[in-house]
Amino acid sequence: MLTENIIKTLQKIVGSENVDCKKSSLLVYSYDATPQFQSPPDAIVSPRNTKEVSEIIILCNKHHIPIVPRGSGTNLSAGTTPLEGGIVLLFKHMDQILEIDEENLTITTQPGIITKDLIEFVESKGLFYPPDPSSMKISQIGGNINENSGGLRGLKYGVTRDYVLGLEIVLPNGDIIRTGGKLAKDVAGYDLTRLFVGSEGTLGIITEATLKLIPKPETKKTMLALYQDLDAAARSVSAIIANRIIPATLEFLDQPTLQVVEDFAQIGLPTEVKAVLLIEQDGSPAIVEKDMNKIADICRENNAVEVSIAKTYEEAEALTTARRAALSALARLKPTTILEDATVPRSEIANMVKAIEEIAQKHHVKICTFGHAGDGNLHPTCLTDIRNEEEIERVEKAFEEIFHKAIELGGTITGEHGVGAMKSAYLHLKVGSAGVEAMKQIKHSLDPNNIMNPGKIFAKSERKRVVVAR
Repeated sequence: MLTENIIKTLQKIVGSENVDCKKSSLLVYSYDATPQFQSPPDAIVSPRNTKEVSEIIILCNKHHIPIVPRGSGTNLSAGTTPLEGGIVLLFKHMDQILEIDEENLTITTQPGIITKDLIEFVESKGLFYPPDPSSMKISQIGGNINENSGGLRGLKYGVTRDYVLGLEIVLPNGDIIRTGGKLAKDVAGYDLTRLFVGSEGTLGIITEATLKLIPKPETKKTMLALYQDLDAAARSVSAIIANRIIPATLEFLDQPTLQVVEDFAQIGLPTEVKAVLLIEQDGSPAIVEKDMNKIADICRENNAVEVSIAKTYEEAEALTTARRAALSALARLKPTTILEDATVPRSEIANMVKAIEEIAQKHHVKICTFGHAGDGNLHPTCLTDIRNEEEIERVEKAFEEIFHKAIELGGTITGEHGVGAMKSAYLHLKVGSAGVEAMKQIKHSLDPNNIMNPGKIFAKSERKRVVVAR
């Protein structure tokens, strides 16, 4: 618990209106989009600038008070739940675009800006910021950076890390550092920018970011390929890439997901097929036309039962919006929706999807699978009810097997959602015990008092914690 003196000091730093200790507010910020994890903070603090962030951290470091930086709470690995209490740090006042530099193709922004707002602003200038997480309508850039978020366009354009050129960071001792900058080349010392991207708020607080932009593609086309065979869909994915074509988007939805999404979106998606590939290509009109014709041929050669290209912009947008709504559509079916992001090499997608189906049947749970087929990033999604303890236990066992299978197939336990608290017990499967220890040493060297988002990434014991409450 925070003492009265500490609360008064926080109020002095940021203003009394920016320190919230009401029970109702503490409840709101006791959880994020991850089921099964909930723990209230002791206060919610909203700094107005970097200097105030530094002063807050100095105070917290002195008194060993945990700090959890939080964007919009769309995290899916319990990464923004205050498991050990302390302060939740909000960035509602630090949500401004500071500069767009059209000569150097960069944009500099504060962490609290909504991702889609930044994307739309950039596109109004004829430029392009590619990372597009499905939560982009509400997620914040700071959260995207902390989680190294991906998105539908990740196959062709990469993930958030590939667009972060420089950062302003407040370290756990209150020092303010700047990394990187508007440079195409910079090899001066350790690459601290890349270290902090994806660090899940465990090493410091990001207060400013300089992001790389690229020219906006001239045009885009969207295709739907239908399959009655999962192997055929997976073969198509591999064949497209093997033909040296890199689509902007190459998405996979299985039949259970299709049925739910169509019921939700009502746009005429085919629900009688076993799988669908949603494919987009962007670029110059000539290249897009050539690539889409070739992709259509490849899909047909690999036993697609139907291939169709959206005839209008509105039709194309409806297809993409439906895919982005997959999680929302699934969440309507049961009180609890648990979504994971096991990732495997493209060549193993069919094997992974089959394994997920077998594991679901083995444990008598319902799992729908969709995801970014082009980069092997699948989202097995379990529909359950947290109040059914026996079923939740089966769900946990199912996901543990899914993680092990992903590693067995040369994959990883998380492709874009982060480790957080939810998958901390499985980190060693991917990086090994020596890798975990090396990460712990980095964490301890920067944050010896363990105030930065404690309880995340590193498991306190080998057993996974299912429910956390204080």
